[in-house]
This record gives sequence, structure tokens and C-alpha cells, in this order.
Amino acid sequence: MAYKGAREIALDVLNRVEQHKSYSNLELKHVLERGELRAPDAGLVTELVYGTIQRRLTLDEVLAHFVRGKKVQLWVRNLLRLSLYQIRYLDRIPARAAVHEAVEIAKRRGHQGIASMVNGVLRNVLRQPDVWERLPEGDAARRLAVEESHPEWLVRRWVETYGEAETRAICASNNRPPRASVRVNTLKLTRDELLERLREEYPDAAPSPLSPHGILFPGGHAAGTRWFREGYFTVQDESSMLVAPALAVQPGMRVLDACAAPGGKTTHLAELMQNRGEIVASDVHPHKRELIAENADRLGITIITPITSDALELPDKGLGAFDRILLDAPCSGFGVIRRKPDLKWNKTPADVEAIADLQYRLLERVAGMLAPGGLLVYSTCTIEPEENQSVVRRFVAEHPEFALDETLAQDLPTAARERLDGRAGYVQVLPHHFDSDGFFIARLKRKG
Repeated sequence: MAYKGAREIALDVLNRVEQHKSYSNLELKHVLERGELRAPDAGLVTELVYGTIQRRLTLDEVLAHFVRGKKVQLWVRNLLRLSLYQIRYLDRIPARAAVHEAVEIAKRRGHQGIASMVNGVLRNVLRQPDVWERLPEGDAARRLAVEESHPEWLVRRWVETYGEAETRAICASNNRPPRASVRVNTLKLTRDELLERLREEYPDAAPSPLSPHGILFPGGHAAGTRWFREGYFTVQDESSMLVAPALAVQPGMRVLDACAAPGGKTTHLAELMQNRGEIVASDVHPHKRELIAENADRLGITIITPITSDALELPDKGLGAFDRILLDAPCSGFGVIRRKPDLKWNKTPADVEAIADLQYRLLERVAGMLAPGGLLVYSTCTIEPEENQSVVRRFVAEHPEFALDETLAQDLPTAARERLDGRAGYVQVLPHHFDSDGFFIARLKRKG
């Protein structure tokens, strides 16, 4: 009966996400924070929701063989998707158990006719396992989109940019669960010291192969541990940990973080500065300003001044010039699909074009606040060239007082330097490079 409860709760979440165009991570958080589920059930709900959304196109392609032409209510379609996900991707759940629970849910929520239809579709899938291998008609991009469950328009863009083999690797990586990682607070202890302490409770904790400040944390909810509460680490993806070092900050500098919330990169900068100097951390939302302040306080950082401002309006605030500026710009988020699977279904090519325009305007505005000889890092968590390389190349072409800094590579960790070529003044981390988030990092220098 525990699985039945988990499945039905997962179905509720899927329905709300689709009906209200809401974010699955927020809907899940709302459900899990109620505390009504035991840990195993909470884990199953999470896996069912993310997995079903992640594999939606593949599941729908299979369903189309059995429900073509039939009008299916939204909740029934989600129930079928949810059940097919279990049958195909969750080996620990017997297929017949998944079918039985789906039929019982259909009886409770609908009527006997719906239950019979659900039973018939799912049992037909079990009788025809080869249906999973029936590729759709069309070219390689269309087949790849269905196989790896990504929007066809997005797959076509990536094939054009990265090639078919690289795109397949990107999509496959996006479909794997993200691995948890944390960043040591070097103001309190070294990574080795934290690892030694963590391993008393989490023996599988390991140093990140990408960031010298990172630790792979296999213990589940890292933010719920005493180590987090006492300020020994920050929860952060390994790719994101590359951004602050790229700014090459020094103690005593004056730094602007123009789009700072929730403060992960801001606090990393403060730690690299040994908590000496000044960091102005801006965000457009007042509640996020408070989040930055809370994170700084938890970590024992005193040099961060959080402010509330639209980044486009920062030059009008009389803040003066800065030695370093970080613009971690809003973006399409296509580098973090494994964390936000619904994101890939909710974006369009028009969204990419619109956000690229905003990114360029943000870069133009904040760059004027950089002191001569200073460095500016432009970063995003996407892998779209229109939002990345195109933005910074256009900027330096139209602003001759700035140049892409070809020495960026020297401030990248060894693993990143060996895999990525930073000699152009920027690097593009793809999700499969290090089994981490996709990230873009460019460094610009203002001529003295």
C-alpha cells in the first residue's frame, strides 16, 4: 500500500505541473515538506515525478501505438506515462505490480471503463516489449529526440552546433540523476579536514575530480545536515564552482555580483578573498536579498553587502567602480535539465532569442562599472551559443575597450584545463564532460 500512496501523490504532482505550467521541483518541495511520507516513499515520489517528466517524449511515442485517435483525459495520460516509466526504467518494481496499482488508481479516480482502458494499454505494452525499440520515421535528429526524450527543435539546434555524437552524449547525460556535491567553506577548514569529518557519518564522501573546493556527497539531503547548518559547506554543483575562481579575486578587492541570489558564487568569492575586501551582491527580488544575507551569516562571512536592484539599473545607484564584476546572467537553463526536467518542454526558440537580448543589455550596463584593468566574468548555466559565445563576441566587437581574456585557462582547475580550451577567453562545459551541470564561463578585461 505504501507504493500506492507514492504513485498517487506523484500523479497529483504531475497533474499540477501540466495544468498550471508550474515547476516540478517546487511542486515536489511543497509535497515533501508536509512530512507525510516516509523516506523510501518520498524517494519514490521524487523519482517517479522527475523520471516521468524527463522521459515524456519516449513514453508518449510508445503510448501513441495504443491510444492513437482516442481522447484521453490529462490525468489518465499522466497515469499511463507514470506506469510506463516504472515498467521501462525501474527494475526494482515488478511490471505487473505497476499495472495493478495503475488500475486501482483509475478505478478510484474514474470509472470501470477508464480502468479497463488503462489495464488494456499497459498489458499490451507488456505483451509487445519490442515497441520500445520501434524508432519513429524521420531523420537522425527526430529519432534521437524520441530515443533520448528531448524536444526535436532543441536536438536539431544541438546537432547543428555540436554534431550528432556529442548531442547524443548531452541528452543521455541530461537523463541521468544529478550527483550531489558541496563546496567546503575554506574560512573554517580545508577540504581534506572536512572530508575526514564527513566520512565518520558518510564514508562514501569523496573529493570532486573537477573542483579543488568540491566534495561529492552521497548522503542525500546535504542541506539538512549539521555540517550545512554550522556553515562548513555550501551545496553547489561542481561546474558552478568554476565560476568564482575564474574571476581571479584577491583579498581587499571591491567586487560586484550583479545577479547574486541565492549567493553560492557570492560566498565562494568571499572565501577566495579570505573575507577581506567588499562584495556588493545584488538581486532584483527582496526575498532573495534576504537569502543572500542568510547564507553569508551561516558561513561566517562579513564582507558581503546585499542590495535589491534590477541589474539593468545598477549603474544608476552611485556604487562607484569595481575591480571585479560577476554577471551570472539569467538564461534558458539548458545546462541544468537533469535538475529541472520540465524546463526542456517549456522553452521555445523565441525564449532563447529573448533571453539573449536581455543578456546583452545586462552585460552592456554592468560592464561600464568595471575599473580600467579590471576583470568581468560572464557566466550562464546553458549550452546555447546564442546566449553564450554570441553575446560576448558581439560585446567585444562593439566595445573596443574590452577584450576576451585569453589567460582564463590559468585560473581553471587542472581537470577543467585538460578538457576545456580556455585560450579563446571562454569555456563551455557540457553536461557529459564531468557528469555535472552545463556551464559557460567567459572572462573579459577592461583595457587600462
